[in-house]
Amino acid sequence: MNKMRLGRGLNALIPQQDLDEQTQNKISEIKVSIIKPNPYQPRIDFNPDTLEELKQSIKEKGIIQPITVRKIDNHYELVAGERRLRAAIEIELDKIPAYTIEVDSKEEMLELAIIENVQREKLNPIEQALAFQRLITECKLTQDIVAQKIGKDRTTVTNLLRLLKLPEEIQKTVKTGEISVGHARTLVSVEDREDQKSLWSKTIRNSYSVRKLEKLVKELLEIKPKKNIVAKKDSIYFHKIEENLRNIFGTKVSVRSRKEGGSIEIQFYSPEDLDRLIEIFDKFD
Repeated sequence: MNKMRLGRGLNALIPQQDLDEQTQNKISEIKVSIIKPNPYQPRIDFNPDTLEELKQSIKEKGIIQPITVRKIDNHYELVAGERRLRAAIEIELDKIPAYTIEVDSKEEMLELAIIENVQREKLNPIEQALAFQRLITECKLTQDIVAQKIGKDRTTVTNLLRLLKLPEEIQKTVKTGEISVGHARTLVSVEDREDQKSLWSKTIRNSYSVRKLEKLVKELLEIKPKKNIVAKKDSIYFHKIEENLRNIFGTKVSVRSRKEGGSIEIQFYSPEDLDRLIEIFDKFD
């Protein structure tokens, strides 16, 4: 992996020599038909309205900012510029301007794609959290290093990662903006799933502010002090188990306890990650 390039943000995606002929020669017109999508693209949701606006802009003014690609055999693979490439395909452009850079590994592809999307503020909070989690599990980075590479503080990274603890239906409303990150962070602090979902529904139905939701959560926790003490002891115990399992499997592990029994959830983020986990399970035979 090219260590000199990683961690420099968007500069990693665009050649940084002086803007003379040498730099211009690094931009070339490439046939759209031989460019494959980035298999490590962290962005999940693409707004059709903004994509339509981009298509109209390209029709009128052309593509102002080239995409970034890497050369593989007789084709190219996209590193950054998913929306521009999609728009070009949909309006049937024959060629598209592109920077060609060297990328030596899937980890670097993933990192560059995440940096480009995060620093251009193109990812919603859940997509950012999933991208950070992939950097941690697939690229073996710490939260501190992730924060450094994307230009955010460690607290921001930690708080976004905590959103992945929310049920999927709540995460979807964070993606769409129905509730804010502030609302979501407040709901994470409620350990009882039924209470969590009830507060979430009321928040959407009544358009509660973050401050109002925080007040309701505080009142709820005061009503159930004994349960909270037990839950805290349990959470410390299970947190330790989760930490040990995370060290073994190298990914997020959640331990859930019920009155009788419970469950262990081991997450994976790509087919390669699943294969890696299966190899670990095979060693236990």
